[in-house]
Amino acid sequence: MPHAHPSRMEDVQHLETLLSEPTPHAIETLAKTDGDLILLGVAGKMGPTLARMARRAFDAAGVRRRVIGVARFSELGSEDRLKAQGVETIRCDLLDPAQIASLPDVPNVIAMFGMKFGSTGQESRTWAMNALAPAYVCDKFRQSRVVAFSTGNVYGLTPVSLGGSRETDTLSPTGEYAMSCVGRERIYEHHSRTHDIPMALLRLNYATEMRYGVMVDIGTKVWEGQTIDLSMGHFNAIWQADANAAALSAFAYLANPPAVWNLAGPETLSVRRVAEDFAAIFNKPSQFTGVESTDAFLSNAQLSHRLLGYPRVGARQMIAWIADWIARGGATLGKSTHFEDRKGKY
Repeated sequence: MPHAHPSRMEDVQHLETLLSEPTPHAIETLAKTDGDLILLGVAGKMGPTLARMARRAFDAAGVRRRVIGVARFSELGSEDRLKAQGVETIRCDLLDPAQIASLPDVPNVIAMFGMKFGSTGQESRTWAMNALAPAYVCDKFRQSRVVAFSTGNVYGLTPVSLGGSRETDTLSPTGEYAMSCVGRERIYEHHSRTHDIPMALLRLNYATEMRYGVMVDIGTKVWEGQTIDLSMGHFNAIWQADANAAALSAFAYLANPPAVWNLAGPETLSVRRVAEDFAAIFNKPSQFTGVESTDAFLSNAQLSHRLLGYPRVGARQMIAWIADWIARGGATLGKSTHFEDRKGKY
């Protein structure tokens, strides 16, 4: 029976409830996974709803487990919101090995910390966050199981005609951010091999919800009458709840050396077509500059769809929800994805 979707997101509370709804596969996986779960870098864009989904999945499975969220919690109220949802919190600077060493020993780890935006001009900190902090984490959690987020940017630009990079493709990162992410993957792989850590690497491209994502960027530009650059003419998007569920389901398939999966939606999306879809809904014109390049940052996620679950929400539904949200003046995170950038400068 297909999953029934609401016609609109009523408010942020409704949105976050849907973003944290676990799939049957995620519930089944956590039911069979012994021990508590710790999420490192929980205060980012995905972390709060992923932590809440884990809490809901453990509860639905009827197993008593702790879900612990770790971050600096610099945003006011973020820690309290997690606690209200049954997630324990610990403040920690993940660039301080002493603070990492003081964290509790937990059998299951999701590592979702990293630095992307602001990396241009802060290259050394970007490398420290993306490649040094993972070494500290792996040293601390060498007896644990680890699911670590990576990015589809590690592949570099790929011809649109090929339908996206596959997990077996040679990595060819564009720019320092993407290079540091290859460094992150190599550090995780090294520790997985050295300490026999069961692990998965999730190359995400790109998580989307009402407040953030490439579709939000495009829809907002159409709504505001801005011109849209077509040079990065194609992209992938995956409903954030589906990416969250895949991360939890990954604990069923860990390996040494790490299992690697692309997390992306099934469609190769056209920037022009998505903008025109928004324009039709808004009854406004769409304005473009430039022409579509023959390559883009694209991922083929068929492997993860088979193992971790096929996305519940497709592009058409996301566009409809986002258009309604934008037209009603819904809250956003106020952060651009910079998806147009072809040189990897963020």
